Order: sequence, then C-alpha cells, then structure tokens
Amino acid sequence: MITRADDFPVHQTADPVAYPATSDRNFYDRYFFHGYDKSGNCFFAVALGFYPNRLVADAALNVVWNGQQHILHASQSYGGERWDVCVGPINVQVLEPLQNLRVTIDKNPSGLTADLRFNARTIALEEPRFQQRSGPRLWMDYTRMTQLGRWSGWLQIGDRRLELAPDSWLGARDRSWGIRPLGEPEGGAPAVPWQFFWLWAPIHFPEYCVHFDVNEYSDGTRWHEFGAIVHSEPTAPAPSVRAAQVSYNLRLRKGTRQVEAATFTLREPSGEPLVITLEPQVHLYMAGLGYGHPEWGHGRFLGDHVVASETWDLSTLDPSVPMHFHVQSLCRVRAGREEGIGVLEQLFIGPHRPTGLTGLFDPAS
Repeated sequence: MITRADDFPVHQTADPVAYPATSDRNFYDRYFFHGYDKSGNCFFAVALGFYPNRLVADAALNVVWNGQQHILHASQSYGGERWDVCVGPINVQVLEPLQNLRVTIDKNPSGLTADLRFNARTIALEEPRFQQRSGPRLWMDYTRMTQLGRWSGWLQIGDRRLELAPDSWLGARDRSWGIRPLGEPEGGAPAVPWQFFWLWAPIHFPEYCVHFDVNEYSDGTRWHEFGAIVHSEPTAPAPSVRAAQVSYNLRLRKGTRQVEAATFTLREPSGEPLVITLEPQVHLYMAGLGYGHPEWGHGRFLGDHVVASETWDLSTLDPSVPMHFHVQSLCRVRAGREEGIGVLEQLFIGPHRPTGLTGLFDPAS
C-alpha cells in the first residue's frame, strides 16, 4: 500500500510506511499535548493516535474550566495514510518539525473548537526506551520524546472564547510510538498481575525548564527514569543537562491514590542538586483522553467517523475510583526562591512499598 508518506525518505524497513515493522496488534503512533494559563484557570489536553494493526485512529480534546472537565471524543477506521493527521474534527499539523505545530478543532456538537499553535521552548528530549515484559511477552516497548513550549491562538468553550498569548500560556507535548497495551482485552491465559508506578513531570521556570519521569516495581526497584534540566532562552531552544540521579518524596491524599504534595531532587552530573517542590492545584483526569475509559479506550473500534462528548463535574468526581487513578495535576512549583508551574502525571496500580500502597486498588491510609 503506497501512501503520500512514502514520498519522503523515512523508511526503516523494505515495506511501505503504512506497514508497521511488527505485527503486534498493540503497535501505536501517537501525539499528545497539554496547555494551561499561568493563573490555573484553564487546563487543556489533546491526543491523537494511530493503531495500524487494529485499523483504528482516535483522538480527544479535554478542557478543565470552571470546575468541569469538558470532553470531545473522536474515532474512525484507519486506512493506512499517516500523512493525514486528522480524526473527525481534531487535526494536527507539523508546521516546522520539532519547533512549531498547530492543533485545530473544527466545529462539532460538543461546543469545543480551537486553533492552537505550539512553539517549542526547549529541544525535544528523548526519554530512554520503555521496555517491560509480562512473563515472556514484551508487552511494552516504545520511545517517547517530550518538549516544553508556549501556546498561542484561541480556544472556544461554548459561548466563551479564550485568547492564548505565549507569555501567559505554557505547556508541553510528547510523541510516542511502539507497543503498549491498547484496545479490547485479549484472551488466553491470565497475564502476570499488573503493577504500574508512574510519575512524569514537565515544568517551566522563568529561565529554564525541567523534565523527569520514574517507573518502579512494587518493591521500589526502578526500571525506567529520566531527568533533564533545560537551560532555555525565551527566543530559542538551548541544550539540556541530563540529570545523573532523580529521587522523589510523595505525600498521598488519604482515601485516594492521588498525590497531595511532592518533592523531587535532580542531581546534575557535577553533583549539584536541584530540589523542586510541587503543589497540585487542578486535576485533569486522563480517562477523558481514552486512558482506561470503559468505552473510548485507546484503539477500540467504535465505527467509522464517530464523534461524542461528555462533561464531568469535578466537584463530584470520585478520585478513588480506579478509572480516575490516572491524572495530570497542574502544580505550583518551587526551586529555592524560584517559582514555576508545571504538570505532574501520576498512575499507581498495584502495591508499591515506598509509598505504602497495598493491594491492586487500595487507597492511601
């Protein structure tokens, strides 16, 4: 199957671009963006993914505004053309690779529309490859890059139009591709009991940015970590300093698996520590983007050109429900006397000795 992407020198195998190098049904290729104003009044996220071996593409926009999470879902059959980065009303355009991207949300029944421009503040940070096995099977094998930047454009929420100015609207994006659990549950013998501990945090300070992530087993043994201090200038991305060590201390909200406060330490190769404290202020629940959603989970076949919307009242949403364990929290951040803002993503499933979590879903006590 020859597509427009084949006209560019991007091939990694003898197959056309439309054919993944693996037949694993869980192969994916995905965009993610989030953004927020410095006041914390609005927090949005956009995701769009291709699942070639499932013949599905899906996307979502979520906006946290006035105590509600407004959600737009879109799904369609996938025909193999990855050059068309569009699912229903949700579109992504790469204007200048690794520098400028555009996200547009066309008119749709949800009342959410947008024309957003992401302009990079940092280089694209390549995180170490994620690899994890369930028994003998390699069930997670993917690469992700993360990039911090500024937003401009506009976002319409019903009859309210927000103008985004780059001096006050910040955020980050990531691109990831490879294999991870998707779609409808598979049959066969029971898998190894699932345990997953995950922290991910891109943070803006006035003169530099920070990014880190951590994955650990139930005993606290770390199987993935990344830390970088990116000394960014306002006008152009600048090189990063890879942290030699990343450590954390969390306080969990009682009765939930949600972080109430956190401290992270990134130690540069020179040995100099950077201690960062995070105070979550606003939560965006990732199920709205398809992560664990019972109907709109990633890669599920829902039909061709299907669009739907829903709104969650965050004052009544129960964070102790497993569907809502996966969350991105907009945080006020401090490093010494410096104040910043950023996002802490968190997902804790199963036991984790360092934080005192037990059982599959048992809350913090």
